[in-house]
Amino acid sequence: MKSYDTISAAIAGLKAKGYSLDFNISFDTIKCDEHNICLNPSEFEITEVHRFEGETNPSDEEVLYAIQSKDGKQRGTFVSAFGIYADAVSNDMLQKLSIQH
Repeated sequence: MKSYDTISAAIAGLKAKGYSLDFNISFDTIKCDEHNICLNPSEFEITEVHRFEGETNPSDEEVLYAIQSKDGKQRGTFVSAFGIYADAVSNDMLQKLSIQH
């Protein structure tokens, strides 16, 4: 897995590898509203994880997930903040996003 210096470089690199959808979390699913796609934790795999800390504050951490549906047809990215900025998620989704690759 390639290492990236910035989150924007990582997103560009993943898009070049076919991760073109922009996923957002919706408590117990991930969604791509632009393409009307909704996947629950059992329907997707996390294929790469990239962590980035803020330049001025190491607690400003973001994680970029490369996500692929189990059938391989939908591929995209999801960016999540940690700490007080983290999204509210279900236990199943939290467990899925906590998997270390």
